[in-house]
Amino acid sequence: MLSRVAENLYWAARYLERSENTARMINVNANLLLDLPRNVRPGWAPLVDISGNHELFRQQYTDSDERSVLKFMVGDTANPSSILTSLARTRENARTVRDYIPREAWEQINELHFFAKSNLTSVLGQKRRYEYLRGIILGVQQITGLLAGTMSQDEGYQFLRMGRNLERADMTARIIDVRSANLLPDSSPELTPFQNIQWMSVLKSLSGYQMYRRSVQTRIARPEVLRFLFKERLFPRAFYHCVAEVGSCMRSLPRHEAALAHVERLQNIVIESEPENMKQASLHEFIDVLELGLIDINAAISQTYFLAAEAAPPEQKAQQA
Repeated sequence: MLSRVAENLYWAARYLERSENTARMINVNANLLLDLPRNVRPGWAPLVDISGNHELFRQQYTDSDERSVLKFMVGDTANPSSILTSLARTRENARTVRDYIPREAWEQINELHFFAKSNLTSVLGQKRRYEYLRGIILGVQQITGLLAGTMSQDEGYQFLRMGRNLERADMTARIIDVRSANLLPDSSPELTPFQNIQWMSVLKSLSGYQMYRRSVQTRIARPEVLRFLFKERLFPRAFYHCVAEVGSCMRSLPRHEAALAHVERLQNIVIESEPENMKQASLHEFIDVLELGLIDINAAISQTYFLAAEAAPPEQKAQQA
């Protein structure tokens, strides 16, 4: 397989996953604001922090109000993590490798991009916002299902899986980092009833609420949620599971030794950790270590399988792991 093809498949999967994650976060945040008291609502600014584009947002917007954040996170083409940008780059990467993916998947990518672009104003108002974001989420899941059900499980598909799971691991770490820092303080007895709602929102941001209840079978609390989202081996969006899936894909590819070493090192860090016992400062430092580990994995994949940096497409060179 050509390195160019492998790289485009890898990034198409990352951008596609990013668009779904962003839509999911916006939906959950909107519902969370309805459930919490007005004086303790986290607002919309945490979504920008999760995306890692706080400085870019400040350059273009003066306030972190609902309308500004939604415009930035959904339709701002200057934001590399916006839904519209992610889907446009998914489409462009898929276009260059149309011979390697099923025609039905390519057509669905086109349709989803058109839907996101033509209905962009829907997200700014509350009346049709849920319908728009749900359309994005279901559209991405349909594409993922089409690829899993109709694409040959060859080397190209492994690069798709690697991109998807690396992006999921990154988003899981970001959501936990920002959301745990913005949760209500444990020392406020009058706010205790709402702490359960906020930790529930963390799980729902990752579609993990029902699987958490099945696996943990206890009330929602910080230690159990952190242990589940970092160390659960069977939940598809748990950090450990995502990294393990990346390693599984690598083992079916040639020359995987150097990249796989980074994956196994990160897996060992998670296994030996106790995130459920960490205070917020320690948790933040721990997540920084995990994020650096993901960057190392991404760099190792690029160095082993993709084009040299100077020959890579500009949109790929600008991306972070």
